[in-house]
Amino acid sequence: MTEDRIRRRLDDLARIGSEAAYLTAKGRDAYLADTMDGAMLRNAGERILIKAATVAEKLPDDFKARHPDVDWTGIARMRNLVAHHYDKVNNDLMWQALTARIPNLVKDLGQ
Repeated sequence: MTEDRIRRRLDDLARIGSEAAYLTAKGRDAYLADTMDGAMLRNAGERILIKAATVAEKLPDDFKARHPDVDWTGIARMRNLVAHHYDKVNNDLMWQALTARIPNLVKDLGQ
C-alpha cells in the first residue's frame, strides 16, 4: 500500500473521530436515553465504531507493526461484536469506545 493510500485512510479515520466527537457532544444521558432519539444516537455510534474499525483493519501490517501500542485485535473484536452480535452490545462500553478509544486511536496514529 502506498503512503498516499495510508494517508487517505488516516484522514478517513480523523473524519470518523470528528463524527464520534460530534455524537458524544450530545451527552451521555442523551446517548443512553430510552427514547427514539437515544436509539438513533446509539445506532449512529455503532456505525461510527464499525467505520473506524474497518479503516483500521485496512491499514497494512507493516504500518500496524510501527504502532504496537494500538490494540488492533481489540478493535477488530469490537467491530465484530457490534456488526454481528448487536444484541450483546453494551451501551456503556460503546460510550467508552466513542469517548476514549476512537479519539485515542486517532491521536496515537498522529491525526
